[in-house]
Amino acid sequence: MDTLKIMAAVSFMTAASFAMAEGNSDRVYGKMIRANEKAIQEYAVSIGKNRPEVVHYRYGMKLDIAKVIRTTRTDMTCNEVMPAQMTYEDSNGDLNILEYRVAGTNCRR
Repeated sequence: MDTLKIMAAVSFMTAASFAMAEGNSDRVYGKMIRANEKAIQEYAVSIGKNRPEVVHYRYGMKLDIAKVIRTTRTDMTCNEVMPAQMTYEDSNGDLNILEYRVAGTNCRR
C-alpha cells in the first residue's frame, strides 16, 4: 500500500511540474510579445508613423511585406510551439505586426 501511495505522489508531482513548466513558458512568451509590441509602438512614434495593430496570421492570408523591421526570438525552445511576431512595412509604408505560431528553433542536431 505504501508503494502505491509513493507512486501516486511521484506521478502527481511529475504532472504538476509539467503544468508549471508550461505555465511558466506561457508567461515568458507573453512577456516577450508585450515587450515587442511596446518597442514597436515606441518605434512608430519615433518615426512619425501610426501605431500598428496586431494581426493574427490565418492560413492562406495574403501578405504585403516590403521590409521586415523586427522579428521576435524563436530560439528559446526546441519542442514547443510558441507565439512569434514579425513587424514589417507594407508597400504603402505602413507598419504592421503579424503574430503567428512557430516551432522553437533551439534544437541540437
